[in-house]
Amino acid sequence: MRERHESQGARREREFEAFVAGASGRLLHTATLLTAEAPDANPRARRLLTLALAETYASWDRLRGEDPYDRARRRLATRFAHSAWHRYGPLGRHRPDAGSALAALSPQERLILVLRLYEGVAEEQTAAQLGLPAERVRMICHRATTTLLHPPQEPAPAPLAAPS
Repeated sequence: MRERHESQGARREREFEAFVAGASGRLLHTATLLTAEAPDANPRARRLLTLALAETYASWDRLRGEDPYDRARRRLATRFAHSAWHRYGPLGRHRPDAGSALAALSPQERLILVLRLYEGVAEEQTAAQLGLPAERVRMICHRATTTLLHPPQEPAPAPLAAPS
């Protein structure tokens, strides 16, 4: 009996390691987009990913045919939303990388935009995960997309006074 449990544990570890090897790069990129950090300096994204993967591993035996990537992505999004909105206020203690185009978006706009456009999650699924109406998700995604495609213009410089 003990040998059987050890064998199942080893199989579980191999399966999870294979999953992480295949999915961690994309999940890290998703986390980096959410935090709007620079790709080469993303400690917050790495922490989000580590916690999401730990939760996925803890529930590995209970997935029962569920897609582990979907589970890890949901945990990543939930952790991001929790840290951005509930724990530290609207922006958290973290300030997005000023060079990131996503830095102009609120955490909620980034989350919805990344889930919808980068991850390809359906509007209804995004709404259900975030506890928002689908119409609200559609509106926020549209607003975020508009902000990215048409950023606010810098004010024109003041005209110089003509020399007298």
